Amino acid sequence: MKAAVLHGIKDIRIEEIKKPTINNNEVLIKVKATGVCGSDIPRVLGNASHYYPNVFGHEFSGIVDEIGENISHVSLGDKVSCAPLKPCHECEDCLSGNHALCKNYSFIGSREFGAWAEYTKAPGTNVVKLPDEISFIQGAFLEPTTVALHGLLLMDFKPMTSVAITGMGTIGLLTLQCAKIMGAKEITVFDIDDKKLNIAKELGATYTINTLKEDVSKRVKMLTNNRGFEMVLETAGVPETELLCLEIAGNNGSVMFIGTPHTEFTITPKDFEYINRKELLVRGSWMSYSAPFPGKEWTLGAHYLGNGDIEVEKLIGKVVPLDEIAEAFELIEQRKVSGKIIMTV
Repeated sequence: MKAAVLHGIKDIRIEEIKKPTINNNEVLIKVKATGVCGSDIPRVLGNASHYYPNVFGHEFSGIVDEIGENISHVSLGDKVSCAPLKPCHECEDCLSGNHALCKNYSFIGSREFGAWAEYTKAPGTNVVKLPDEISFIQGAFLEPTTVALHGLLLMDFKPMTSVAITGMGTIGLLTLQCAKIMGAKEITVFDIDDKKLNIAKELGATYTINTLKEDVSKRVKMLTNNRGFEMVLETAGVPETELLCLEIAGNNGSVMFIGTPHTEFTITPKDFEYINRKELLVRGSWMSYSAPFPGKEWTLGAHYLGNGDIEVEKLIGKVVPLDEIAEAFELIEQRKVSGKIIMTV
């Protein structure tokens, strides 16, 4: 089969490699659409790949091409997506339903070959059937949608609350839509890009704040009657927004960190004291799984994508064929594309 294979830093080659073979508990999927995740960027443009050669791609949809003898919940020809985490299902964390915390896991599209190829395989338990109404490109957004839902569910999200979300990248825009579905009273979003803020407004944000152009503290006090926000979600993964969340949260507020920072930063005593003085509940979110595996995030996400409650068209920066994935990373490196890159096969 044809695949986009990474051989080293910035060295992606379109090659013929061996088509996966499955066992009785696995499913072979003919890949139709795959997203480029933010985590793929340092793997391609830097040295974050676990090994070479490697085939990435963990946000994908496709068609069931072969099924193992023990698989009964999907059939040949079904439209599916896939949970990329392969937990051990045997450790204390897995048996407690905390599969994302498994220390003995593998991962499709990073630790083993993924969906930047014509075919990929997965355990049957990982394969999620998609509604007929979903396009393959929409299906490739299921995995990032589950990341947004997982953060909201972990923080015990409350309806009819004032919500703040920092960072309007793919995860931020999906978190915005999920918070709206779950009954947020008002949603204020923060970013440095007016284009992304405008998209957020179109997708349901009540208020938008450009942190480079506005007096953030003054605007937050005005919007919240000096109380701060009840629910705050961080999705950008940059030091400035990580710290901003503590500042804009209100007394007894909840702060959920979904974004992962990749640079060191210092938290001052004043910043840390926000946690104490406002008695904040601060929590982190990692991936997107719950019991029974892969979890309600996956069934809910597929449902919301299928009925149109979650829109993805405005999140797409560029759609490219498999053969042009190397050129797409050149655009990413040159900052000439904004939004999610989707690869079609």
